[in-house]
Amino acid sequence: CKRVNDLAERARNKKLVPDEVQAGTFTITNPGVYGGLFGLPIINQPQVAIMGVGGIEKRPVVVEGDAIAIRSMMYVSMSYDHRVVDGAVADQFLARMKHFLQTFDEALL
Repeated sequence: CKRVNDLAERARNKKLVPDEVQAGTFTITNPGVYGGLFGLPIINQPQVAIMGVGGIEKRPVVVEGDAIAIRSMMYVSMSYDHRVVDGAVADQFLARMKHFLQTFDEALL
């Protein structure tokens, strides 16, 4: 956990060295931090995929039994290289991410 925090802090401060940003296969980008709802990220070759996380906003949504409630919602997008990743597998990954985020329990931390 300390290594991840150190790496994240140096990335935010633009203090990473080239060796620390090489050989990645998957990137997560957060255009939502600037207020955007979603973005269409472009793969940084030779990586295989990039996921974009949009801003979180409260919206009306349909919940159990057709009731309408206010929930914090966000858009997630993903671009991937079809030469390496099958579209069905990429969609399954996003579906699992959606399920994990919707059922997240902070108590498990």
